[in-house]
Amino acid sequence: MAHTHHHEHHGCGCHGHCHSHGHETNQRREWIEIGICVLLFLAALLIPAEGYWKPGLFLVPYIFAGWRIWKEALEGLFHGELLDENFLMAAASLGALIIGEYPEAVAVLVLYRVGEAFQSYAEGRSRRSIRSLMKLHPETAEVETESGIVSVPTEEVEPGSILVVKPGGRIPLDGTVLSGSAMLDTAALTGEAEPRAVQPGDPVRNGCVSLDGVLRIRGERRLEESTVSRIMKLVEDAEGRKAAAETFITRFARVYTPVVVICAVLLAVVPSLITGDWAQWVRRGITFLVISCPCALVISVPLSFFGGIGSASRRGILIKGSGFVEALARADTVVFDKTGTLTTGEFTVTEVHPVGMEREELLFLAASAEYYSTHPVGKAVREAAEKVHAPENVREYPGQGITAEADGKTVAVGNLRLMEQLGISAAIPAKQPGVILHAAVNGVYAGYILAADTEKPAARAAVKELEKLGVRRTVMLSGDRRENAEPYAKALGLQTCRAELTPEGKAEAMEELTAAAGKGTVLYAGDGINDAPVLARADVGIAMGALGADAAVEASDVVLMDDDPMGIVRAIRIARGTMAIVVQNVVFAIGIKILLLVCGALGYASIWLAVFGDVGVAVLAVLNAMRALRLGRKA
Repeated sequence: MAHTHHHEHHGCGCHGHCHSHGHETNQRREWIEIGICVLLFLAALLIPAEGYWKPGLFLVPYIFAGWRIWKEALEGLFHGELLDENFLMAAASLGALIIGEYPEAVAVLVLYRVGEAFQSYAEGRSRRSIRSLMKLHPETAEVETESGIVSVPTEEVEPGSILVVKPGGRIPLDGTVLSGSAMLDTAALTGEAEPRAVQPGDPVRNGCVSLDGVLRIRGERRLEESTVSRIMKLVEDAEGRKAAAETFITRFARVYTPVVVICAVLLAVVPSLITGDWAQWVRRGITFLVISCPCALVISVPLSFFGGIGSASRRGILIKGSGFVEALARADTVVFDKTGTLTTGEFTVTEVHPVGMEREELLFLAASAEYYSTHPVGKAVREAAEKVHAPENVREYPGQGITAEADGKTVAVGNLRLMEQLGISAAIPAKQPGVILHAAVNGVYAGYILAADTEKPAARAAVKELEKLGVRRTVMLSGDRRENAEPYAKALGLQTCRAELTPEGKAEAMEELTAAAGKGTVLYAGDGINDAPVLARADVGIAMGALGADAAVEASDVVLMDDDPMGIVRAIRIARGTMAIVVQNVVFAIGIKILLLVCGALGYASIWLAVFGDVGVAVLAVLNAMRALRLGRKA
């Protein structure tokens, strides 16, 4: 097929600004050529001419409109693509010339060129929607040197350089904030409307805009390894991975075109031999040929997929190929990792139960004992306390807790095992998610503090929405302890929870879930390096906000730029919208085609109706495919 050939050459991927500029220039040239063809065609129709002058006048617009189609048809013949749509158009127009239907011969080619131009325009729009990401690269970066701040082209900045970003400026490279704090606009990368606060020590991605502060950033990756460049690469690679519906088009065309050509020849020859009326039956054969072009399918199906991928990428959802659009649309089971996917991975104190003292005093003493602790729970307790003092005589009990002198008292903070070792009887609270820190002061039990990993704000809503979308099973696979993982799964509304799994155990659990899903697909959402084997094993692996974790990005099929679980819901909605458009186009194009072919064979369809039928269906299908570009707005 010439068109599939054409798609693979141009790719609908992004090849930088010059490619974009070239594409627009070609488009302009194409429309100018079509305009000239139409004027020459009108002149040939309106100028009264007799004898040889009449075909001569039509030959000028015929050559002008048809040279490129003939060129591609002949190239196709040389490449062994014997029967593509360029060949069909060339044969049909030549047939019309032979039987003296000069206006029809030219009209076939002009209208075909119009259909092509529409396709090119729609493709250009899809490309531009994705290429808007390219603008996220500032061309120069402000680099701090011994002699002051200098502007350096972004691609020449070395990792380790100190970058200065002023309010309103874009961050040129991925890096870490050294000094300064600011609100960052991350909408272009993550689709997230809320600005994000950053301070020293926070990682930042290139392409984000500082709204209100001056930041000094240590650049950590070259431009070609930065977030935006990797997004561009992911989106570009996505075009190469064809979906089953696209391969269906290619397979369909391989069988369909020769069948149609044989039918057209038989329709022209057999009745002519019987009736002797060659003119009528050859004309019907040619009309049949013109009607048979499957342009609408060949153009609109890849375009629909590309539109869907483009619209998802604008919402911070990177789908690595049209095959995954199809798989997302058939989601039957959605499997989540716990930490970092449904929860933030950061502990906060959720409950304080003092015994024989005030809440503030228990927090103060526990936080002072945990003063030097690097454990996330210790950090959570320090953040919850209003004041904290440095302790003395700190003694660690590995895997149990800490004892220390704080505020003149002996404080012990840790788990039940520590309390048992110190001979202190502790309360045993009901099972709940999180880590329980028991405390004793001067050998007397003083109560307990509960610190838990906080669930993400949208996690519950995302699980509910997935069920509304008809997802049959929602599952949590976690490496966490059962008593920690199960209450989360229950609170979030997940149907199944499997805990205490190693990465290998997760992969085995995925195998079982995939076998149980039947025709539907299994999606796995995870965020870390340890999720890579499972991401690769799932029908669709979704990496959450993981452009930092290279292994997860490589292994996944969909990357969500932010950490929001609602991104999974949006991805499924966009995929289903895209597939609906693909199915509409296939049914519409094939239905109209069959109707017109029957009419053509019976002599009820003129060559004009054939041309309008073909180009009209293609244009309508392309316009329908362009709806895919807008899907993300509603999702």
